[in-house]
Amino acid sequence: MADLTVAVLTFRRNVGLRDLLPMLIAEVDVLSTRTGMSGEILVVDNDPEGGGRKVATAVDDGRVRYVHEPTPGIPPARNRALDEASSSALLAFIDDDERPVAGWLSNLVETHQQSGAAAVTGPVESVFDGELDPWIANGGFFRRVHNLGRVTGDVVPAAATNNLLLDMTTVRRLGLRFDVSLGMAGGEDTLFTRQMVAAGGPIVWCAQARVTDHVPAERMTRRFVLGRVRAQANASAAAAIRAAGGPGARARARTRSAVAGAARMVGGALRAAVGTILRRDDHQAAGLATAVRGLGSLAAAFGHRLEEYGRRAAP
Repeated sequence: MADLTVAVLTFRRNVGLRDLLPMLIAEVDVLSTRTGMSGEILVVDNDPEGGGRKVATAVDDGRVRYVHEPTPGIPPARNRALDEASSSALLAFIDDDERPVAGWLSNLVETHQQSGAAAVTGPVESVFDGELDPWIANGGFFRRVHNLGRVTGDVVPAAATNNLLLDMTTVRRLGLRFDVSLGMAGGEDTLFTRQMVAAGGPIVWCAQARVTDHVPAERMTRRFVLGRVRAQANASAAAAIRAAGGPGARARARTRSAVAGAARMVGGALRAAVGTILRRDDHQAAGLATAVRGLGSLAAAFGHRLEEYGRRAAP
């Protein structure tokens, strides 16, 4: 039985998984040296065909454990991680296309020990597969502005599971699960962490617990980034609505989402138009990003979900 489980969800990214696992083993070794805690690495394979099994089982280290979760979708896979870590005190999530910066895991754990928080999260920095289109760079599509200026110990209202440590005693006490009804739409992590905070489980920031996110060329197009901004805004607004509480609170949350969404659509469209007239890529890109973000929020207010993680059949 390990003190901590590091869960990496995977779906047909065998090359990335193969490269990531030795890094996670090194993180567990450092954790043992710095804190005396034992750790394991849990690979949750969400490929119905179990394509990641050979990669995970080829690792010659007894601390790497493979499980197959054939139910499609991120929420079932994350719930499987919760179940598999039921005897661990802590559970850390990282994505299969990410890489931990040295000391990532120990920094998460030490911040948890110092703060006693229900969860700890940290920065995610994008690393691109080639040169980024200046239009996309100027538009700030990969700039995580909501985390700018945060310092270790800051309390945050929600967190993503691409860099997250959970106190499993708190999770079990609150009976928290990832909402499987969200399917491929995303936002299950935002809803989960919002529910945790609403129940009195604070989430704190650790600036030293960094991971990098590999962005492949197919995700570096204007069409992709605009679609992702819309889908993420939709998921975030939908999570806020669901976490609002009773019918009255949800109705008010829907109204706020609709009003804010409409305002962003109008303001963003105007800024994009000005940018086009003045030939200012930064204003055009940022304006379009704001407009589609508003569209996503407005769609959520009317109960429409956008599937960011739709999957194609295996080749």
